Amino acid sequence: MAKKTICDFDLKNKRVLIRVDFNVPLDKNLHVTDDNRIRASLPTIQYALDKGAKVVLMSHLGRPEGKPVSSMSLTPATKRLSELLKKDVIQCSDCVGPRVKDELSELDNSKPVAVLENLRFYPDEEKNNAEFARKLAENGDYYVNDAFGSSHRAHASIAAVTQYLPAAAGFLLEKEIKYLGEAIQKPKKPFVAILGGSKVSDKIGVVENLIAKVDKILIGGAMAYTFLKVQGIDIGDSKYEKDKTDLAKSILAKAKEKKVDILLPVDHVTVQKVDEAAPIKIEGPGISPGRLGVDIGPKTIELFNQTLDTAKTVIWNGPMGIFEMKPFSNGSREIATKLAHLKDAVTVIGGGDTAACVISFGLDGQMTHISTGGGASLEYLEGKVLPGIAALSEK
Repeated sequence: MAKKTICDFDLKNKRVLIRVDFNVPLDKNLHVTDDNRIRASLPTIQYALDKGAKVVLMSHLGRPEGKPVSSMSLTPATKRLSELLKKDVIQCSDCVGPRVKDELSELDNSKPVAVLENLRFYPDEEKNNAEFARKLAENGDYYVNDAFGSSHRAHASIAAVTQYLPAAAGFLLEKEIKYLGEAIQKPKKPFVAILGGSKVSDKIGVVENLIAKVDKILIGGAMAYTFLKVQGIDIGDSKYEKDKTDLAKSILAKAKEKKVDILLPVDHVTVQKVDEAAPIKIEGPGISPGRLGVDIGPKTIELFNQTLDTAKTVIWNGPMGIFEMKPFSNGSREIATKLAHLKDAVTVIGGGDTAACVISFGLDGQMTHISTGGGASLEYLEGKVLPGIAALSEK
């Protein structure tokens, strides 16, 4: 990796300012309902502590629109972190200013970790304001970015702060760069991409970048209907993007030119309305009027799984159907199960819905890597330079 990592710093008796992603879901009683993002930050935090550093963490939570909102305080995340670390953690009243300096002066061996208050309580965070970043930098001797999920945003705590402190990647960010980067730049062949989700427009950049690199692309989810439509296949009442039909045609033409096979569903799970209790019918390749596709059908699962049998690198971004509803989750589950049992293959799962889908099936432990960033992993797969990675110090 060309960028510095936390291992390149001598942390003894230093204060490390770490950008984490504690943007976690809270219930109405302000309890953390999913602590995966907090757990994901633990190896970097623990490493810094083991090396004799004091740790200052910063994150955003929700969209407070640049002003303090009590329900978006990081206090619940700090409480959960304290339980996981089995240590007292200082919750700061703010993220910059003299009061924070006083609070951080209490960092010692019995309380070696502090969490700054929500960065987005200040509009300057999202504006990548240099002066705000300078004030944040006063809270540490070194800066470490371990928030891949926010690294596609040029915000003060991600980009501008690196102008004031030596900057490196944490273990989580390093892992994301390693697996996503290697999958794109140095994939073992055959290289197969699985794309799903609702819109072609969300994945245009990804498809265009991957056509030059992959051997095959499997397309499921609602985005498949736009591609089927332009091939003259009846899609019934299935959702498709009318304004993206020319784009779908050009993607199919480009894939043909590059000798990349694009495999589309050959059958579908269809219903008359999106409702878990709706009677299901398997149809294909066309869908009859008045019905809409909600998942890939059994023949498509078989076709996709046969293609995956020989794959050595697989990137999956976007579910195959409405996986949140049990009757329409089978396609995504079967693909996830196939990936979990692939021998000697690198399986990389894009963040967001795809990660949620794999986790919901209990198969997350059997994938090579599950990205922690939805938008960030999409942009990385598009080949874009992420501001949070570009800003780190070179080795």
